[in-house]
Amino acid sequence: MRVVIAEDLFLLRDGLVRLVQAYGHTVVAAVDSGPATLEALLATRPDVAVVDVRLPPTFSDEGLQAALAARREVPGLPVLILSQHVEQLYARELLADGQGGVGYQLKDRVLDAGEFMDALTRVAGGGTALDPTVVAKLLGRPAHADPLATLTERERSVLELMAEGLSNTAIAARLFLSEGAISKYTTTIFAKLGLAADDDTNRRVRAVLTYLGATGP
Repeated sequence: MRVVIAEDLFLLRDGLVRLVQAYGHTVVAAVDSGPATLEALLATRPDVAVVDVRLPPTFSDEGLQAALAARREVPGLPVLILSQHVEQLYARELLADGQGGVGYQLKDRVLDAGEFMDALTRVAGGGTALDPTVVAKLLGRPAHADPLATLTERERSVLELMAEGLSNTAIAARLFLSEGAISKYTTTIFAKLGLAADDDTNRRVRAVLTYLGATGP
């Protein structure tokens, strides 16, 4: 796996480089600013990138904007965002295209190397890896609610594969069903989860967030 790491703190950047390499992967670029991040992403087109939200020169949202710009040039480019806090606007913007291959992890929750690498691998494979705190903030619902209770076993299977970043075509192939059948399942899932059609939101992203919020740790 070819990885780009964008982090301005030297010790954290160096630690991430060593961790990725220890798991047998290659760091093709390790950068410390927004402009350098965009340049590295477009020049190397990595299998996945680890990007801090706030990077020089202004420490606002250079990292995120570089990631978004790169994904516009290379649709679906896998990006795992690291942040000190849950910043809903940034998370929503990252998820808005609904293409998968995205993650949002809080720095102070990345305490286990294996879990971090699992999240990185999942994102590289086109899936999603969202910190449960991020999911709860985005959904804005009580933690005890179980929105998946009304789904059938087949509907849950479809939603699980959707959360892995698979398209309807890929889900159909995985479950040995027609694409039309999957389309009907997704429509039913949206209805049961209360996700009405809305030009301002992406129902597929909302469904995935709901699934991750209900099944995450």
